[in-house]
This record gives sequence, C-alpha cells and structure tokens, in this order.
Amino acid sequence: MSWESSAEYYRLLNEEVRRRLGGHHCARSLMLTVDFAEIEAMQRAGEWEAAGRLLAGAAGTLQRGGAEMVLLCTNTMHRVAAEIEAAIEVPFLHIVDATAERIAAAGLTAVGLLGTRFTMETDFYRDRMRGHGIELLVPDGPGRTLVHDVIYQELTRNRVEEASRQAYRRIIGDLAARGAQGVILGCTEITLLVGPADSPVPVFDSTRIHVERAVDLALAGAPEPGGRRLSESGR
Repeated sequence: MSWESSAEYYRLLNEEVRRRLGGHHCARSLMLTVDFAEIEAMQRAGEWEAAGRLLAGAAGTLQRGGAEMVLLCTNTMHRVAAEIEAAIEVPFLHIVDATAERIAAAGLTAVGLLGTRFTMETDFYRDRMRGHGIELLVPDGPGRTLVHDVIYQELTRNRVEEASRQAYRRIIGDLAARGAQGVILGCTEITLLVGPADSPVPVFDSTRIHVERAVDLALAGAPEPGGRRLSESGR
C-alpha cells in the first residue's frame, strides 16, 4: 500500500504501453493514492470491513472520474476485493487471478508465496489460488516474520537493504527445497528487493503480472479514438 510500489506500477504501466504501441504512447490512467498509515492501522487492528469501505469508496471515485477498469495495486488488500467489486460497475482485475493464470500457463501446481503476514497466514489468497488448481507453500514462522518485517520496516519506507535481499534469497531457497516449483512475489513492494536472479526456481512477480494483464485487457481489440483508460486504485 506504499507510494513506492505505486510508483513502480505507474512506471511499468507506461513502459508496457510504449513497448506495445511504440512512439510517444503512454497509459491513460487515473491514480488515487490512499494514506498507507490509515490502512496499516486498520490492518493491525483487524478492521478489514472499514478498510474495505475506504477502498470501495476510492474505486468509486475512480469510476466517476472516467476509469474503465480498476486495479487495486496491493496483494494484501485483495482480502476486501469483494467489497470493491460490489461498489463499481466497471471491471476489477484481481491480482491473484492474473498471477494464477500465469503460473498455470507455466504448468506449475505448487509454488511458494512471499508476502505480508496477512497474505501468507490467512486463507483468502490460498483459497483463490486453489480455485486455479495451485497449492501454496509459505515460509516457516521465523521466515514469515522476517519477510513481513522487511516489507513494513524497509520496503514501504523506501529502504532496500542488501542483508534483507540475502535473507529473502535464503527463504526462497528453503521453499524450493521443500518442493516449490516457483515462487510468487506476493507483495507489490517485494519486486523492489528481489527478482528472477535471486531464485533457483521461476519467479512470478505479481506486480509486473498484474500490469501486463491490465494492458492486455485495455488494448484488446481495435483501439478506440483517444485510447483506453487504465485505472489504479487503493495505492
């Protein structure tokens, strides 16, 4: 939920549109940034319904602003995706579905998951992945604590530490040793720290996958005059 990963989304969206369309093209987009401090406090307090109402309101604002598709640029807060979808009439692109489709296309059925404690330890992510025929492995207790703490104490504060990169590499290696055929970077900030070069198994970067699927959908068919809008919500 940090501006650091919002900036990454914005960069990737525009790079991907230009890569596909060439020239001076960029993504026509609306971005609504919420205050991460407010969301983080709701997460710690378990106030998920309140967080859902806040993000649903943000998505509604984007729709009224002309958005034709909405993205929630965070894995953890997809826990309240249903509330957001119920609040808008335009399509909502779910990050777990986009990531699962990429994993399934690679022929994998068991992958490791790195994310916040809320993502790794609750069922919303695991259950949706199972709906695509994919089982998840998560780090052990100390590993989950380390992954979570690095996200909140470093990455969401614009700190990228080499010691944390090495620790993540060890955790990814442990997941692979336990049978993970790949690993999901299941927090949109993790892409700032590690990537394919840090893993012995294929890496599925949920941030990049989410962006690429959004561009697929936005550019599908003949472009309308003036182009289509992409929308980011909740960041």
